[in-house]
Amino acid sequence: MDFLINLDGNILLWIQEYIRQDWMEGIWKWITMLGDSGWFWIALSILLMIPRQTRWIGITSLAALVIGALITNVTLKNLVARTRPYEVIDGLVLLIEKQKDYSFPSGHTCASFAAAGVYWRMMPKKYAVLLLILAALIACSRLYVGVHYPSDVLAGLAIGLFAAWAAWHLQKYVRTHRGKVK
Repeated sequence: MDFLINLDGNILLWIQEYIRQDWMEGIWKWITMLGDSGWFWIALSILLMIPRQTRWIGITSLAALVIGALITNVTLKNLVARTRPYEVIDGLVLLIEKQKDYSFPSGHTCASFAAAGVYWRMMPKKYAVLLLILAALIACSRLYVGVHYPSDVLAGLAIGLFAAWAAWHLQKYVRTHRGKVK
């Protein structure tokens, strides 16, 4: 376990030393802001609910966001209570404001992959691939700005994809059984 903890920290220091550039900081801060409280994904999901032909995509992605938030932000962050990396890794420079919650798992990553996972399943691939790339950029931004360990981001990704899968199956069940309840 110590090996994994050290690896997590060393990856962040490597990103800081070899990847971070002054000219990129504004870009990565903007990308990470898109994931704040899931606002971008919530707004997109609500917009998708307006036209009839995309309504179920919007509903399903909102359901995935709720499932992911319940697992990540309500349950696991408080159970695991992992300290943020900038508080324990000597020399790690934080690029944004200190976060108010715990580190594990990444809520930004979870929300991004919960929504993008639904879009991948339910939208034409030419649109869904762009949203999946954005989800990956948001996940990477959390490492770049120094607020998450790589294992936080990987766990957030896995939970987000699970939430997308669960929401997709839930909407499939509801659409199949709607109107059949007596």
